[in-house]
Amino acid sequence: MAGICQMGHLGYLTTVVVVVVISVFSNADPDPLQDFCVGDLKSANTQTVHLNGLICKDPDNVTVDDFVYEGIKSPGNVSANGFAGTSVTALQFAGLNTLGMSLVRADFEPGGVNVPHLHPRATEIGYVVEGTLYSGFVTSQNKLYAKILNKGDVMVFPRGLVHFQMNVGKRPAVIVGTFNSQNPGTERLPFTLFGSGISDELLQKAFQLSKKEVKSLKAKFGPKV
Repeated sequence: MAGICQMGHLGYLTTVVVVVVISVFSNADPDPLQDFCVGDLKSANTQTVHLNGLICKDPDNVTVDDFVYEGIKSPGNVSANGFAGTSVTALQFAGLNTLGMSLVRADFEPGGVNVPHLHPRATEIGYVVEGTLYSGFVTSQNKLYAKILNKGDVMVFPRGLVHFQMNVGKRPAVIVGTFNSQNPGTERLPFTLFGSGISDELLQKAFQLSKKEVKSLKAKFGPKV
């Protein structure tokens, strides 16, 4: 039995490694000009020059801990829609700076939803660690590609296309996603449309909603004061 468990664990690790390697060799960011450039997070909040990335930490001060991240061992804080997304970009894991990749851990309670969203700067590969999810994306021609994913399945979400997931199983589900950018960006459509301050009149006309309905949606998805 122990041998079977070890083989299953090895299979999971192999799949994750493959997903990460694919992301690395198809990165969307510029190629690095040095072995690494660990981001200097201490100066990130005070730098006055805006860079396409982070200032490099002095190589003499870099340690092995700069290349190890332990922040996704446990589930994140689940939101009201039963979803928790824990991003790991160069801002959380400074060793990723200039390497053209990042990742996310996504946790779903039963019925939990990762709302329709997109990543403007990256393609995503999602690996189902646990659970059963309805997952898909919509093309620029408004064609839907969606199906039920199970443990061990992998799905790719092309750069810039709207995609989503929903836990349709009876137990919690987990996805690990990797991106071919150190900062893929995320635009969650309900919050982008109804929480960014777009004119009420425009939203009423665009979605054929009443003034009351728009105000209700803005109250739900807008910034909490």
